[in-house]
Amino acid sequence: MKPAMRKPLPYHVIDEIFARFQAAEPTPEGELEHVNAYTLVVAVALSAQATDAGVNKATRALFAKVTTPQQMLDLGEDGLIEHIKTIGLYRNKAKNVLKMSRILVDEYGGEVPCSRAALESLPGVGRKTANVVLNMWWKHPAQAVDTHIFRVGNRTGIAPGKDVVAVERAIEDNVPAPYQLHAHHWMILHGRYVCVARKPKCPACLIRDLCPFEEKTE
Repeated sequence: MKPAMRKPLPYHVIDEIFARFQAAEPTPEGELEHVNAYTLVVAVALSAQATDAGVNKATRALFAKVTTPQQMLDLGEDGLIEHIKTIGLYRNKAKNVLKMSRILVDEYGGEVPCSRAALESLPGVGRKTANVVLNMWWKHPAQAVDTHIFRVGNRTGIAPGKDVVAVERAIEDNVPAPYQLHAHHWMILHGRYVCVARKPKCPACLIRDLCPFEEKTE
């Protein structure tokens, strides 16, 4: 029998959690390097099953000379692979980036669309990628749920859910509006550096006293 889903924390507790996150890091930012909406889409698409640091290392030289879909098409698949071959699944990702670039040129005038549905229609762009772009570039309070946010949401009770879409909805429903824009960045950073998977760093956690996780580390 599966354990029961944790109930969301009370409103005042979630409000206090995000007040502390905000006090510690008022304007958190994503760690993927980019120069415009297009390079952000490319970087996020490349980051699937890869680290942000690894993607940044591969794209610095790429984005120094490629910043538009047409420039990516001019570079070509072999040229792109030469830049991103250190990233996992690079061949498939290169094909998707070129397909995406062709669609952007042919159907969107070389501009990145700013609706979730339009973004998700692009090759290699899923809901999480679309939400990252909407949030980071257009400052829309979209919640991009990755493994870190999924873990933090369920472990703390901020946003419990059985899958990533349920956790996304729970963040939208439970987190007070003033914190929505940066909510997923705070939760990613907390999950990446403090509330880690195997041995969370509970002694260093700024919300330890508010977190109902039973297996806290000493």
